[in-house]
Amino acid sequence: MYQIVLVLHSWSRWLVLIFGMIAIFRAFSGWQGRKPFVGADNGMGASFVGSMHLQLLLGLLLYFVYSPVGLQGMKVAGAMKDPIARFWGVEHISIMVLAVVAAQVGRTLSKKAPEAVLKHKKAFIWFTVSLILVLLMIPWGLGNWNPARPLFRF
Repeated sequence: MYQIVLVLHSWSRWLVLIFGMIAIFRAFSGWQGRKPFVGADNGMGASFVGSMHLQLLLGLLLYFVYSPVGLQGMKVAGAMKDPIARFWGVEHISIMVLAVVAAQVGRTLSKKAPEAVLKHKKAFIWFTVSLILVLLMIPWGLGNWNPARPLFRF
């Protein structure tokens, strides 16, 4: 089961990145072009936030149930001194939860804003913050604090 959830978590990151970039592009162009906030803008924001929630669910399953490097990895003595164990046990999950919160805040504030330009602006700011946090915590292999993992798991 661990391998299945890990593959799903790995592949669904691409949904987050694609939906996030499209939502940010639509929000920026709507804000700068002073365009109306249409159903496609709302739908893309919902797709981004929905994909973030899916990632969070899969990640929490890995962290608390299946993964040997999640919560179980933090039970090993000296885990906080090991940059890889600390990345998986603390940094990755903490920052990703903040990214999901930022995406959800952006969606909520953009829906409640009184005018279209403000809706786009709030979505752009919060979705951008969220996507930057995600990009920082995806395991790309950025130095010795961010371990490399395959881009596509099978």
